[in-house]
Amino acid sequence: MKNLNSFRIAIAAASLGLIGAASALAGAQNPVVVELFTSQGCSSCPPANANLVKLSGDPNILALSFAVTYWDYLGWKDIFGREEFTRRQVTYEPALGHSSPFTPQMVINGRTSTVGQDLGEVRGLIAAEKPLAGPAVSLKGDTVSIDGGGKPGSTADIWLVRYDAGLVKVPVARGENAGETLPHAHVVRELTHLGFWNGKPQSLTIPAAKSNQKRALLVQERNGGQILAAVTD
Repeated sequence: MKNLNSFRIAIAAASLGLIGAASALAGAQNPVVVELFTSQGCSSCPPANANLVKLSGDPNILALSFAVTYWDYLGWKDIFGREEFTRRQVTYEPALGHSSPFTPQMVINGRTSTVGQDLGEVRGLIAAEKPLAGPAVSLKGDTVSIDGGGKPGSTADIWLVRYDAGLVKVPVARGENAGETLPHAHVVRELTHLGFWNGKPQSLTIPAAKSNQKRALLVQERNGGQILAAVTD
């Protein structure tokens, strides 16, 4: 009887392991999207950068670091900053209840935001998120497929994001963080608008991945609305 019980326990444990693996795989295909808007010229940003580094290791989270440009005048120009990243943050603010952009700011699934300095708070907001309500999206090779389920209330944007696969450390010579070496995870290098999704099945061919970079595709309500679907390679 003891051997039989041990066998049953082993089978149960294996089953739970398979369920957990399946859950992680499903999460990787439809992750919670956490966008950090940050600047190397912002003295308040390093704690949020460090928290994004921790989140970037979770397969159920798509962590993205967008470097903005409006603090460049403080003495250090962010080496990753791009005006289109600043515009993306500015577009988010009205729906999130903010009159102007600020750093650091983590935007979660386009629905809610926080400064991102308290990792426990960030994880609490992530845990409270509902599953993305949009279509199933798959990325195979250089082809993205979007199915016809979860029709949007109106036309949705399709965004291609290219980001660094790992960690980048940047020594800052001037400005508010002078003398510090700041770690960054999943630094976004390019943000490209690919077109629109109107609820019908759609396939897109996207550029091949670059060395040491990954690609992500976001289907998102227009004008900085909620993210409906996400996938990364």
